[in-house]
Amino acid sequence: MDRYIISITIIGIAALGMAWIPSLTKRIGISYSIIFLLFGIIIYSFLNELPWPNPIWQEDYAVHLTELVVIVALMGTGIKIDHPFSFREWKVPFRLVTITMLLNIGIMAAIGIWGLGFDIASAVLLGAILAPTDPVLASDVQVGPPNEGENDDVRFALTAEAGLNDGMAFPFTWLAITLALASSTGEAWFLDWFGKDVLYRLLVGTAVGFGLGKLIIYLFFMLPEKYEMNHVRDGFVAISSTLLVYGITELVHGYGFMAVFVTAITIRNYEMGHDYHRELHGFTDQIERILLAVLLTLFGGSLVNGLLDDLTWKMAGIGLAFVLIIRPVCGLIGLIGTQLKFREKLAISFFGIKGIGSFFYLSFALSITEFYNKEEIWAMTAFIVLISILMHGLTASFTMKKLKLRHIEEQAQEKESVA
Repeated sequence: MDRYIISITIIGIAALGMAWIPSLTKRIGISYSIIFLLFGIIIYSFLNELPWPNPIWQEDYAVHLTELVVIVALMGTGIKIDHPFSFREWKVPFRLVTITMLLNIGIMAAIGIWGLGFDIASAVLLGAILAPTDPVLASDVQVGPPNEGENDDVRFALTAEAGLNDGMAFPFTWLAITLALASSTGEAWFLDWFGKDVLYRLLVGTAVGFGLGKLIIYLFFMLPEKYEMNHVRDGFVAISSTLLVYGITELVHGYGFMAVFVTAITIRNYEMGHDYHRELHGFTDQIERILLAVLLTLFGGSLVNGLLDDLTWKMAGIGLAFVLIIRPVCGLIGLIGTQLKFREKLAISFFGIKGIGSFFYLSFALSITEFYNKEEIWAMTAFIVLISILMHGLTASFTMKKLKLRHIEEQAQEKESVA
């Protein structure tokens, strides 16, 4: 059978399934990610004609496919946040992308060195790729579409964290790359890394994202109203803007992930009740779900084609500890002093979902330079993402419903006490 024809047929099945499977899984209380993962496992178990899906040997393909999914998800994530941006309003997600994320990176790097015997560069890479919360697979715990009211403190915190930390984690991925390169050259590296990969890239990403966001607002919101021109209300503007912002930012060596999210937030904060925000989000969400269906199918295939071959029992134990203990504890530490209730802090800390972003950072780093423990890092990352998909996918819907019901009950009690 023709491999290409089979491949596009499978993509069509996966994409078509994404049209109705999410509504079905929402009723039964599980994440649709689990269904597509199982779909990939099944078809790759029986069809030998499909393309080889193991990302270890196809790093360029893994980089660009995961990169595309993440930037589309970042635009959609930013556009659906109803909270106006301010450092005070966004205090909780900023704590998560600083205190919590740095603790995660440090702890996992230390475990990599002293627990797994990795060299420093590989250990730092392990921490950097596992620290960020994924913007792609976290839809079950994120806010709903713009102006639909599904925007409680837990969902907002997890959504904003997923958007922010994909830019904030990049300096530490570059730190791992820098350490790997420096180990062979012996050159001084700290000032160059801090100046270029931390300060310059973050500032440029933020500035370009904000500037282009303002330009897009002017072109598609203000200009038509000012000069009574035809209003452009096509949803594909969101995808076009995503590619434009990401491309320009990367050309000037800024962080494209940060720029895309800043652009989305800038657009969202202009006339937040505007109906066009919903149109932009709707188109972005559709593209994201199609790409995600393909990626999850490939991930399922990679699991039956050797991606976990280098996983040891010790690595599996550490992976479980990371999902069940390290991330939740680091999350609770980061949220000390906030006004959130303990159950809200616990939910935010537990649902630090790992996924496609981790695959991107790992494949990106390996496309730049070699790491001694790359097979072990791939195996451990894949295992943690697998556990995250299953564990969070089976509990997210139920937990969010319980939190919402509890919140409604408390509001009713407060009204009764006031009356």
